[in-house]
Amino acid sequence: MKGAIFHNRYEILDVLGAGGTAIVYKARDIVLNRLVTLKILREQYANDDQFVRRFKHEAQAVACLSHPNIVSIYDVVFDSDSHYLVMEYVEGCTLKQYLEQKGSLPVNETLYIMHQLLDALDHAHKHNVIHRDIKPHNILLDANMNVKVTDFGIAVAISDI
Repeated sequence: MKGAIFHNRYEILDVLGAGGTAIVYKARDIVLNRLVTLKILREQYANDDQFVRRFKHEAQAVACLSHPNIVSIYDVVFDSDSHYLVMEYVEGCTLKQYLEQKGSLPVNETLYIMHQLLDALDHAHKHNVIHRDIKPHNILLDANMNVKVTDFGIAVAISDI
């Protein structure tokens, strides 16, 4: 997949991770010359209406959110060949990886991370979006310890409850 170009715009550079329904890639937007993240629905789910609907729901949930601690969605593509989200690329690691490297964190560092996380969740809740899958794997940290919440795949709008 490395080197593949989607829609004459997004060049795959590397695999960032994989989940049950999607594979996440680091890519370059060759039109805007910036790094992005592509979350591509796995082929076996591309024709499954339930999975496609869930994928679209994630895009819609995050698109209504604009916050410095929530990963931004730049583009969404749903066509017969592939379904993918184009998102902000965060250079860094997950909170899970960070905790594995550092072990226990000092109280002030924990509070710094938690304050940003809670700000992001507060913003989402004020826009009627509940993440429902907050875990260290879905919290990204950049080089300056800025938190970015990602993977709203099972988020739900409060009106849907």
